[in-house]
Amino acid sequence: MPLSNTFLAGFQWLFFMFANTVVIPLTIGDAFQLPAAEIAGALQRSFIFTGAACILQALFGHKSPIMEGQSGLWWGTILSLSAAASSAGMSVSELGGGISVGILLSGMIVAVLGALGIGKILNRLFSPVVMSTVLFLLATQLIVIFTKGMLGLTTTGKINLPIAGLSLFLVILVAAINIKGKGLIGNFAILIGIIVGWIAYVLFFPKVETKAVAPQLIHLFPWGQPNFNIGIVLMIVLTGLVNTTNTIGALKGAEPVLRRKTTETEYRRSFFLTGLNSIVSGFFGLVPYAPYISSVGFLQSTQIIEVAPFILGAILFMILGLVPFLGHLFSSLPVSVGDAVLFVAYLQLFGGALSNLKGIVFTSKTIYRIALPVLLGIAVMNIPASMFSSIPLLIRPLVSNGLIVGILISIVLENLIDWSKLEIGLIKKES
Repeated sequence: MPLSNTFLAGFQWLFFMFANTVVIPLTIGDAFQLPAAEIAGALQRSFIFTGAACILQALFGHKSPIMEGQSGLWWGTILSLSAAASSAGMSVSELGGGISVGILLSGMIVAVLGALGIGKILNRLFSPVVMSTVLFLLATQLIVIFTKGMLGLTTTGKINLPIAGLSLFLVILVAAINIKGKGLIGNFAILIGIIVGWIAYVLFFPKVETKAVAPQLIHLFPWGQPNFNIGIVLMIVLTGLVNTTNTIGALKGAEPVLRRKTTETEYRRSFFLTGLNSIVSGFFGLVPYAPYISSVGFLQSTQIIEVAPFILGAILFMILGLVPFLGHLFSSLPVSVGDAVLFVAYLQLFGGALSNLKGIVFTSKTIYRIALPVLLGIAVMNIPASMFSSIPLLIRPLVSNGLIVGILISIVLENLIDWSKLEIGLIKKES
């Protein structure tokens, strides 16, 4: 790839990393009632550590252009626990200290298990049907989030018609460029959409400038002083083990796009680095890391699978964290613009889910292997979080997560039932 194209592709990766990261430290800071300076510092640390984690994975881990970012499962679990802190009779700082200890232990366990070859075991569990379940549910979860942002629901609670109109225009623009654009134009549809959308938003929706706050960049255990609460620690360690499914899902999902198989050694290194990244997260008050399965949709959309642009994007992301002015500038990227562009990119996940089902025969009996985990997972996603208050706190974050519920059910069905025999029996019966 020419240097100029590599640079543009790097910027495209930068926006992808930014859009998937910026909201997480803001919501966590709010949940733990942190001061503005600490939230600003957490934002900068997130940029720096995420860029570094991506570079380490690309050079020494799985060696693929797959974003290593703050895990959605971890994010949801931590927010769920913080919301239930008062009902559990503890302060958010006490809870935060317990979560930090659990993250440290979880990172150590994942690093050790990864080095010992846990990836080989998990890889056997992720059949094509399980991978389809993962991609179907992830696409559903992300599209709902992006749609809310596109309509302005995340900021006002009601549909904002002007913002929704701009978002719809961006969706059509990016999709048209992606479908009709040839060569480089099609490859950079996401970057074009973000630039056009950002300029249009600034022109039509001017806003009052907010004063930048001096960030507190280095701060150990900002969520609270470390403490050992056995229930919290067990919950966090369990979350870390379940989170390992993200690595398998991302690497296996990317194989058809990258046109290569991930080796057992690369799995080991990837798990080990994810464990180390999580340990760093525990010390510095960040949501622990995992490879992003959503990177598959981004790769399918751009068709740029080289590692060099990915590393360049990660370096630029680190620079955002090191230069406060740039970080403040990029934090002004409108949420609706980012969501509209990513909406189009993540539609590709649905195609990946369908391609994993090629060659599989579905009948009135075998349809359960895909319908049950997918539809039940979607059902759980649509149940309000408050409805799970009667579930024990230890397992609540997992039971209330539709993605994890669907994945676990799919793994159980695929390993307890010999679906190939059912297919053969039905074919013989029909003949």
